[in-house]
Amino acid sequence: MSPRPDLHRDIDGDVYVFPRHLAGSTPTGDPALAPLLDRGWDLQYDEDDNVYVNAPDGRVRLGYLPEGEDDGLWRINAYKATPFDPPVWGVCFNDRVPTEFVAAFTTSLATTYQAGAYLARPVAGSAERDPFHAVVPLLQQGWKIDRPRWGVFAVNAPDGLGGLEYTTGYLNPAAELSTRDARWHLWAGKSIDRPYWYATASTDTPVALLTALTRCVADPAPLPRWRAETSSYMKGIAQLIPVLPPRPTAPTPLEVRRAAASRRPTALPAPSITRWSTSSRPALPGPSR
Repeated sequence: MSPRPDLHRDIDGDVYVFPRHLAGSTPTGDPALAPLLDRGWDLQYDEDDNVYVNAPDGRVRLGYLPEGEDDGLWRINAYKATPFDPPVWGVCFNDRVPTEFVAAFTTSLATTYQAGAYLARPVAGSAERDPFHAVVPLLQQGWKIDRPRWGVFAVNAPDGLGGLEYTTGYLNPAAELSTRDARWHLWAGKSIDRPYWYATASTDTPVALLTALTRCVADPAPLPRWRAETSSYMKGIAQLIPVLPPRPTAPTPLEVRRAAASRRPTALPAPSITRWSTSSRPALPGPSR
């Protein structure tokens, strides 16, 4: 049975999309920018209305690029010194990735940057920085281990409509930052060759950031969307659950007592004038004088 949320808030949508990795993006990227802007990161625009958000020291840069040259809507790079140096790591989300997934990444990025750990390289066998930790949230929700080809470790969604691949061995650092030939490749759709959405992360992307992303992807709760804005591609493979109106809350004991008191009859004052009814008999004539 598909999960249906029990808590009803101000929901931006008229359907829930299940599973959530088939939800697609939202019309605005503001929720994913907010975690960084709330920490005082600098916001800039270019002449094409692309958005750039920079860390206070300029060593992390996010680009929200609706007018970019390809479908890489979100590009996030970290630098050891200045943006003029080659990026230490880079992440890309294409234009259909659920915005909530990007927000999970940027929320973790804001915290990791504040702690000075945004350049923490993955270390195999480490208690906290082993790349395998990023896969655990997916395995805990029933994603299955796969070996699709030599040199690639993968986990696939239970419905077969999504997956995460980790490539072993040497990779071209420049290609990792500009193509889908990256260390990490997360996707959803009918096949990895032509995914509906995808995200990539280069070799030295901190495990804490990747784990925040996979934890959000693995969350079993569906995501709210507007049916009219849901792509026909996803309508054909995802479950759309109507959003129900809010359920009335149970009354408190005080409210029950007040309601009962309001229903009690109140005593009527004694009448000062005799009241006649249709059943009253007429007065008898008095004795004649």
